[in-house]
Amino acid sequence: MTQADLMRPSASVHAADPSLKRVALDHPEHAETAATDRGQEVIAPGLKPDRPRWRLPLWALALGGALVATAAYVYVPSLYVVETDDASFQTDTVAIVPKVAAYVLALHVTDNSAFSAGELLVELDPRDFQAAVDIAAANLQSARAAQAVAEAQLSEQSQVIAAYEANVEGDRGTLTFAAQQLARFRDLARDGFGTTERWQQAQSDITAQQAVLQRDTATLAAARGQVDVLQSQLAQAKANATQAQAALAQTNLNLSYTKIYAPSAGTVASRAVQVGNFVQPGQTLFSAVPNEIYVIANFKETQLTRMRVGQPVSINVDAFPNHTLHGHIDSFQRGTGSNFALLPPENATGNFVKIVQRVPVKILIDDTDQDPRLLGPGMSVEATVTVRAPPSWLAWLL
Repeated sequence: MTQADLMRPSASVHAADPSLKRVALDHPEHAETAATDRGQEVIAPGLKPDRPRWRLPLWALALGGALVATAAYVYVPSLYVVETDDASFQTDTVAIVPKVAAYVLALHVTDNSAFSAGELLVELDPRDFQAAVDIAAANLQSARAAQAVAEAQLSEQSQVIAAYEANVEGDRGTLTFAAQQLARFRDLARDGFGTTERWQQAQSDITAQQAVLQRDTATLAAARGQVDVLQSQLAQAKANATQAQAALAQTNLNLSYTKIYAPSAGTVASRAVQVGNFVQPGQTLFSAVPNEIYVIANFKETQLTRMRVGQPVSINVDAFPNHTLHGHIDSFQRGTGSNFALLPPENATGNFVKIVQRVPVKILIDDTDQDPRLLGPGMSVEATVTVRAPPSWLAWLL
């Protein structure tokens, strides 16, 4: 490269200022000085000028990151939630059954009617059971009367024993006096002052008094033995009275079974009884569906990793697509649904195919602003569990 080439001004300088182009053409040796005086950069021939770099502001970067995180939260729900559509409402349905056999006298509910707790639902014919109550009451009175007689006899026997004891004591006193008389007459007869006849009479009196004492003693023993018999009869009378009282209580209980009351508030479902039907114990008259409902959601076993008891759940009901219920996880079933099926799978075979199992999860509903009578067991829902809360700034953006 020659010195003239180095002194030749660049095309960019000429293009930037026409006066410089003219100076460069007329006086090449003054081109660089003119460009410097005007504050412009003189670029050597053959070199390209530096272009300014484009830099993004920090606020734009922060906004873009927030938008990306928001999009990830909205369009990648697996980061924060676990959901399933294999879920439905369930409730502890109670079968209304009679405990006694009778004709249906009155039916105070009909199909799908609502009732409150303790409300009278069904009345059965009570006449047979009322008659049984009257008979049991009479038997109880008879048993109590027999018990009273046994108690009176036992009390009387104690008085008889006391009388026999007094007789025995009197016999002993008489026998003692007869012995004294015998000794007295024997001494008189030996001294020649008494007669043999009187002495013999005294001996006979002693023998007679001994016999009387033995008789009264035996009678006393028999009277005392009769106490045991009377006590046994009294115990039997008390047992009969207790049995009669229990029979009366049972008949009263059977009489109360003729009226069937609601165990809790709910509605009637699947009614299968009419007035005049003869029903048997254990026969299902209808089902009582309580108002308290919950959700059983069958999650895949691979979805349970981050699920915990107490995590919030959003419940979307298919019947009310514009209404969302809120609840929380109550418990997990210890075992998959297929394990408790009627015919559980037999995996110990050669044709095993691994299938993701589902585990039932019980979800309780927190808000009950929706009419519970419109939500019934078996209705399909979609359950969404929030397994991890989003950051506070992301929640603020949302």
